[in-house]
Amino acid sequence: MKWFFKAVSLVAIATAVLSAPVGFMAPAALAAGADDPDFLTVGAGWFDFNRKKDEGAEFRLEYRSNYKLWELKPFATLAVASNGMTFIGAGVLMDVYFGRRWVVTPSFAPTWWQGKTDTLDMGHAVEFRSQLEVAYRFDDRSRLGLSVSHYSNASLGDTNPGTETAMVNYSIPFAKLSSW
Repeated sequence: MKWFFKAVSLVAIATAVLSAPVGFMAPAALAAGADDPDFLTVGAGWFDFNRKKDEGAEFRLEYRSNYKLWELKPFATLAVASNGMTFIGAGVLMDVYFGRRWVVTPSFAPTWWQGKTDTLDMGHAVEFRSQLEVAYRFDDRSRLGLSVSHYSNASLGDTNPGTETAMVNYSIPFAKLSSW
């Protein structure tokens, strides 16, 4: 199962870093995302679901910008796990559209980690999060998605245990928030 998470990490990184020019995607897919706004994303999920060394809940809050540099968009993230661990960071993501409704979003973010427990020490204060999300997009542009994330220090520390999180995410357009 560990090979799966390494593959997801590599796909997310490769897609974000090596995204092809605009001609890579079908024009209809590009048009589907042309008017996407910036988002506030809230998520909840199962921390360390794979290794089960220090399982718990993870809650996440993200700002996903609509600004694009080629096809990459910046985002900021804050995650808190029920075991007391926290991750705060920023990175890049890329939305890949399949028709009007489905969006696949690989992302990559360096994060600052705190919260060593007796059973899980991430090995270094700098952790890298790679994630792959599949989401359904509603008419108001909000999204409901499922994601799998991998946290790793990329061998910056003496140990690099890594961990995974499975999450349910809801992305709300900022314009919709201001109308409440």
